[in-house]
Amino acid sequence: MKYPKKIMSRPDLIKMGFSETYLRRAFATPGQTFAWQDNPQIKNSPYQYDTEAFEVWRQKDIQMQQKAMRQKIGVM
Repeated sequence: MKYPKKIMSRPDLIKMGFSETYLRRAFATPGQTFAWQDNPQIKNSPYQYDTEAFEVWRQKDIQMQQKAMRQKIGVM
């Protein structure tokens, strides 16, 4: 997927079609290094995403979900 900017805010990514829930899950993933809050001490500080690293994480997440679905189908 192509992104217009290297660093994008959460509202910009939502405008591109990502859900807020998905972006929050990505931000909360343990060990992630692609998303940060501009100033964590301020409650309403905007979230920023490095789109290149986010895309790498997103592709891995898609692969893991597909693998989990195949395993779920095979267990029955």
